[in-house]
Amino acid sequence: MSARYPLSPAMAEFVVRCQSFAAAGADIAAQRAAYDALCHAFTPPRAPGVEWRDLRLGSVPVRLYRPRGTAPAAGWPVVLFIHGGGWMLGGLESHAFLCDHLAARLPLALVAVDYRLAPEHPFPAPLEDCLEAWRALGSKTMELALDGDRMAVMGDSAGGNLAAALCLALRDSGGPLPCAQALVYPALSAEPLSSHRNLADAPLLSGEDLAACIAAYLPTPSTRRSPLASPLAAADLRGLPDAFVAVAEFDPLRDDGIHYARRLRADGIPLEFHAGEGLVHGCLRGLGQVPEVDLLVLRLQAWFSRTLRLPRGVDQVVGSA
Repeated sequence: MSARYPLSPAMAEFVVRCQSFAAAGADIAAQRAAYDALCHAFTPPRAPGVEWRDLRLGSVPVRLYRPRGTAPAAGWPVVLFIHGGGWMLGGLESHAFLCDHLAARLPLALVAVDYRLAPEHPFPAPLEDCLEAWRALGSKTMELALDGDRMAVMGDSAGGNLAAALCLALRDSGGPLPCAQALVYPALSAEPLSSHRNLADAPLLSGEDLAACIAAYLPTPSTRRSPLASPLAAADLRGLPDAFVAVAEFDPLRDDGIHYARRLRADGIPLEFHAGEGLVHGCLRGLGQVPEVDLLVLRLQAWFSRTLRLPRGVDQVVGSA
């Protein structure tokens, strides 16, 4: 690995392994096949203490993860999880490793959204699916034993964009908001930021990759100025939920999260920020293999424990479940 990106040995090994899953062609089918193969290779066996259930919230396919056993009297606290993949890749299998991991360590339910993908379904279709799923979760018509007073949203990369946009859309429409939002190396600006240029050759996500993802999701230039497409374009961030924002040091999207975190803090939103030293984009998949990633996930678990008022001591060491 070049001196420009001084990765730890474990992170460097993770990057090399990820890079071995190159797409056989430039078309979207080849990209999805390669990404699915990558995801499968990094997905460990299911945790024995977690129940999985596929269902629909409205018209949107989702997967529910929750600990086996009896739900708390008030129901399970719940996190709506929105996966990354440049708005073009991924689905219910791509981030099962993380949802399963969190549900095995925290007494909460995760609901992963299988939103429609670009370029076939550009903005606002993916966001509309996430909003439909969120509203169905809170409608009290779903018999899922969920605690409606402790509902959060989380997303990584493009999913972080959708999670932030969901919060903005609900705030501006007067709908019930999540009590918390967790954004991991989120894509928040369609307009170029310094890191988009300065880290354009970073491992696992290049500036060229980022531009292609934005073009697929936002093919109409005028939509790129909408806060629901580019949350950093929002006039203000007041009234949004408590936030956890994590960035990766070696990632074109680093400044997206840094700028959003600064604005959240300036607008009075309680915030925990993780600077992501030594991390690269997409590194969550290195959970249990790369110490820097384990540290990020442990900090995320602890934040969920505090923010969702979970029983003390439930966030365990990575790999202990």
